[in-house]
Amino acid sequence: MVETTESTASPEARIRTSGDSEVAAYLEIAEGREPAHVLTPAPNAPETIVVLDYGSQFSMLITRRIREAGVYSELVPWDTPPERLSHLRVKGFVLSGGPASVYEEGAPHLPPWVLTEGLPVLGICYGMQLLAYSLGGKVAPTGTREYGHAVVNLSERGNALLEGLPAAMPVWMSHGDHVIEMPPGWRSIGQSETSPVSIMTDGAGRLGIQFHPEVVHTPQGDQLIKNFAFNVAGCRGDWTASNFVAESIATIRQQVGDGKVICALSGGVDSAVAARLVHAAVGDQLTCIFVDNGLLRLGEADQVVATFREHLAIPLRHVDATDRFLEQLAEVTNPETKRKRIGETFIRLFEDETRSLGQVDFLVQGTTYPDVIESASTGNNAAAKIKSHHNVGGLPKDMRLTLVEPLRNLFKDEVRRAGKELGLPDEMVYRQPFPGPGLAIRVIGEVTREKLGILQRADRIVMDEIASAGMYYDLWQSFAVLTDTKSVGVQGDFRTYGHTIALRCVAAEDAMTADWARLPYDLLATISTRITNEVREVNRVVYDITSKPPGTIEWE
Repeated sequence: MVETTESTASPEARIRTSGDSEVAAYLEIAEGREPAHVLTPAPNAPETIVVLDYGSQFSMLITRRIREAGVYSELVPWDTPPERLSHLRVKGFVLSGGPASVYEEGAPHLPPWVLTEGLPVLGICYGMQLLAYSLGGKVAPTGTREYGHAVVNLSERGNALLEGLPAAMPVWMSHGDHVIEMPPGWRSIGQSETSPVSIMTDGAGRLGIQFHPEVVHTPQGDQLIKNFAFNVAGCRGDWTASNFVAESIATIRQQVGDGKVICALSGGVDSAVAARLVHAAVGDQLTCIFVDNGLLRLGEADQVVATFREHLAIPLRHVDATDRFLEQLAEVTNPETKRKRIGETFIRLFEDETRSLGQVDFLVQGTTYPDVIESASTGNNAAAKIKSHHNVGGLPKDMRLTLVEPLRNLFKDEVRRAGKELGLPDEMVYRQPFPGPGLAIRVIGEVTREKLGILQRADRIVMDEIASAGMYYDLWQSFAVLTDTKSVGVQGDFRTYGHTIALRCVAAEDAMTADWARLPYDLLATISTRITNEVREVNRVVYDITSKPPGTIEWE
């Protein structure tokens, strides 16, 4: 998880400041001779801290921590034009960490307009080095990468960023460069044994920290982030589920107008909350369509229909499209191709369904923020695309319906809070996430009816036993994967050559990171015994003990 890379330049070349003209431009801004402001606060928009993404694996976590403090935050690529932020009321900026070195050719840089706004700026790791380098300081390799626990001693107790923090603050470091000379007018207010400039400030709302406050390994990191949002940026903390619901209803009404809307229901919390939110906004202009794509868990289609008709007074159509989806997945083994074909088939099916409804203009989807971020690929390559989600990366370019995605900027816990605010029952709100492509990405290799049947029966056993053990709501997800591995076994005194099922159970807050669940051995034994006894095609069960990162939660 170290965030810097080795440079091939000589040490003398690496210990240098940025070009004279660039330094002059930044210094002019820093000294107050500023160009005109380019950001116009959007009326009625929530107060926002914008996180500029320089490629750190923790960038999304910074955004989440700010929101947990009650302040809205959005993560955007570092080279985002300021006009793309016109929908926000920006109160400050955070510059994330990243894998580059600021002195290397082609490294992501600091957009000058971030400083012209005169708003508070907090640089984290690479972001701190970028502030120093851009304003005339010096950044150099440490010689030895610093990764892991450290202690930062605070030397200025009156600073607003440091309020309530211990004099000796345990932190998490992850860097291979450090600031060896601060810019003119800056001072160090925190030092560690190996980083004399661990916290720096210009005294005017611009600050840099060498460590990562967003990770759990920095115990007081949440307090530091709150201090920046409230004490430095002056935010009020008005980001709440009730405010989001009220603002979203108004936004949806404005977007939809008198148009007709259909919603793709999956049975999961995301689509349920999205449907309830849109229905609250436009009423009977909305029709929900639940598609049984044949990729659901055993008995799930009937359960979903019954649940939604009981709790949501919204017109619901149930479409069995199993054959159509399996035809599209025939002989497909590539996970990305599976996702894209499923996404396109969904859209084509909904377009077909709209013909019987007359003119339909909008399609509601339960896309969430992690879906968007994991599917995104920034043009500067500071952050890498992980995988496309069918809600995001699998949509056909010639789609005739306009998307309504009211949850697009929410994390899963925020979706659940919105669901409770909207009055949805707990069995909907706290249901474990289920992927949009369904079991297609839990069947490794080609998806067939036979394989789906094997996986459905094994997965039912997993869910039954997890629920019986009282652990269903303690886990983020728990499920079975039908691997593409077969092995020799012995069942009933006969040699078998059967399938291998992998169990995947993880704990997480938002799925951007996850840890494998330490299930009791007896529970694992019960699940394994039941699967190999009751699903005759399976003769081996293994348990996946990979966290995210390096793995993803789903296998495909």
